[in-house]
Amino acid sequence: MKKLHYTLFAVGAIAVAVACSPKTAGTATNTEGSSMSKKKFIDEANMNKSVRPQDDFYEYINGGWIQRTPIPASESRWGSFNELNEFNTKALREICDDVSANPGAKGQIRQKVGDFYAAGMDSMTIEKAGIAPLKPYLDRIAAIKNYAGLLNELALEYSEGMGSAFGLSARPDAKSSTTTVAHLSQGGLNLPDRDYYLKDDERSKKIRTAYEEHIFNTFKLLGNSDAKAKAAVLDIMKMEKGFAQVQMTRVERRDPKKTYNKMTIADLEKVCPQMQWASFLKTAGAGATPYIIVDNPKFFEKVNDFLKTGQLEDWKTYLTWTVTKDAMPYLSSAFVNEGFKMAQVLTGQKEMQPRWKRVSRMTDGVLGEALGQIYVDKYFKPEAKTRMLTLVDNLLKTYQTRINSLDWMSAETKARAQQKLSTFVRKIGYTDKWQDYTPLSIDRSKSYAANVMAARQFLRNDNMSRIGKPIDRTKWGMTPPTVNAYYNPTMNEIVFPAGILQFPFFDNDADDAINYGGIGAVIGHEISHGFDDQGRQFDQDGNLKDWWTADDGKKFDAKATRIADLYSSFTVLDTLHVNGRLTLGENIADFGGLSVAYEAFKTYSPQGKSASKIDGFTPDQRLFIGWAQVWRSKYRDEALAQQILTDPHSPGKYRCNAPLQNMPEFYNAFGVKQGDKMWRSETDRAKIW
Repeated sequence: MKKLHYTLFAVGAIAVAVACSPKTAGTATNTEGSSMSKKKFIDEANMNKSVRPQDDFYEYINGGWIQRTPIPASESRWGSFNELNEFNTKALREICDDVSANPGAKGQIRQKVGDFYAAGMDSMTIEKAGIAPLKPYLDRIAAIKNYAGLLNELALEYSEGMGSAFGLSARPDAKSSTTTVAHLSQGGLNLPDRDYYLKDDERSKKIRTAYEEHIFNTFKLLGNSDAKAKAAVLDIMKMEKGFAQVQMTRVERRDPKKTYNKMTIADLEKVCPQMQWASFLKTAGAGATPYIIVDNPKFFEKVNDFLKTGQLEDWKTYLTWTVTKDAMPYLSSAFVNEGFKMAQVLTGQKEMQPRWKRVSRMTDGVLGEALGQIYVDKYFKPEAKTRMLTLVDNLLKTYQTRINSLDWMSAETKARAQQKLSTFVRKIGYTDKWQDYTPLSIDRSKSYAANVMAARQFLRNDNMSRIGKPIDRTKWGMTPPTVNAYYNPTMNEIVFPAGILQFPFFDNDADDAINYGGIGAVIGHEISHGFDDQGRQFDQDGNLKDWWTADDGKKFDAKATRIADLYSSFTVLDTLHVNGRLTLGENIADFGGLSVAYEAFKTYSPQGKSASKIDGFTPDQRLFIGWAQVWRSKYRDEALAQQILTDPHSPGKYRCNAPLQNMPEFYNAFGVKQGDKMWRSETDRAKIW
């Protein structure tokens, strides 16, 4: 399902956290909203002072950490966010352990969270059950006798929170953003991207070979003969490659106009008549809907072709595979281990994460606002929200000033940009209206897989029930413990879950320079998403509507192209380059976020007007160091290759250095001159906001 919000990091990369900080030591002076404290927010042991900051600022700030820090065997990458996550995941585990041992009354959120976690941690029962939790679904697929039975099974799976051939969700209509409507999106693949099926480079061929072995092994685990398992591989690869051939690329999908295709049921029946859409949507739980937004009509033409010309047994094999693959993490160790073998090929991960981490992550994933209520009560600091509100106000006021001072934008477009900025909704910490989990039954006496599937069905039914109704502006797209942030263009909102309000992003005891270089730049990043290559196409009401003059639009595109070309020039692994077009929105947000955070710091913080050093660094230097510390990271080659292909975020080194290379304020802070590697000529520097 395509997310219609733009995040600071890849969704799911960091799962949980708490709004408190790891231990620090030393001296710092906070000048905005907090008392003096004894902490140190720049650790020189993490630096590599053999490298000049004027040549590679990322290495200068993070090189010591990079040299001495191995990637843990259970991880595919490691960095400041992972360290933060490690510290905080243990706190989340404490919550889950506590509510598991003391669940409280039946039907209360403590009981549901506690029983869900307890079922996931009961490895002995999971092992004894083997494939049993999945058997009713597999038997239902095996019993399909005809085309009508196949269509019914497809619809049932979507109603149960599964469904694999395409995406079905309820989201705001991008051109009428007060209304929730059904959306259909391309799907059908079980590798991370279409290119894995279509490219013939050695890396792609290796992954395809491993994937085919993975399918074969899984069908053997289901009790099939070698011959049937081999036949399954051929059938599944034929279907998935066919789906891949008609999928839009990730870069193409960045254009919201291309993915907005409004259709009535009658229109959709002409594109894909084999699905019998009115019946399908009703059984899937969507019910009556006046129209549907389809992201890729050509993909649904292919679905129609497969339904019209494909063999019934091929579809049954495909559905058996997708249902099994989806459930593998919640079954016995034979299935979990087989799934991990494939993950190793894609990410380079050496060891599986311990069960408690996997189950904690799943608990947050499907019971996030139940777990979030307990989490907020225990860990969220109200003073952090108070200070965040001040920071957000300062960043928004600074953005207003910067828009007015732009020399390339007309007064007409500036006025509309200011109107959009003035209507930004700010969400900090957690929702004001918690999810009602009353209809969801969770019971530790049931299997872990059964509880996962029950929770997924509940979430799908809740989502489908919103079709045709006004949008719920209290709804959040992330759970409170999430270490991330996002901008949602159809809501025109910036959202900062409680989990991100901690060091290295934020510490209530840190000096302003550190906080503006961290969370200040994050705030600016999310504001900038409202004006990046995608977000700028939505107006102040969240509607996909062009509010730019034609000339200003051309000027923006030219400036955006300069940023895209800069990032595309970065080689990250053998022949792999950053995809400047795929990462364009995030790169624009990084450029704007850091620049606006710096100006807000200089305007609104007393420290920004001071020359007083802390631990030997000026305020400006501390802000840029705070920025660089956020991005320290290491990747396994496999994970890095997958990120380049699938992730709209650039690797950490380039997120750190590229914006700095285009900021004269950084040049002044660290004495960057012509001939230094961080230096770019004024004519080559990129800037939009």
